[in-house]
Amino acid sequence: MDKFTIAMAILAFMIVAGGLIYTAGIGRLVDIRKSEIDTPMNEKIQRHPYIRNPIFLTYLIALGLVGFYILYLAFTRSW
Repeated sequence: MDKFTIAMAILAFMIVAGGLIYTAGIGRLVDIRKSEIDTPMNEKIQRHPYIRNPIFLTYLIALGLVGFYILYLAFTRSW
């Protein structure tokens, strides 16, 4: 394994770990809010519910990085 492969693996692990921590934090925040009072949703979130979801954002970022890595390997490796 070359250095770039190891760096990409570490970056991917950090993204997944960051997404997990962020999602857990949002989950706790939602549980606290639901137990106290049911608040109305922000108008921006109502218009764009998928863009504001951290899980979807994590998957999109990870998919982009994996795609970049596949293209990198396709153009740099000699078959």
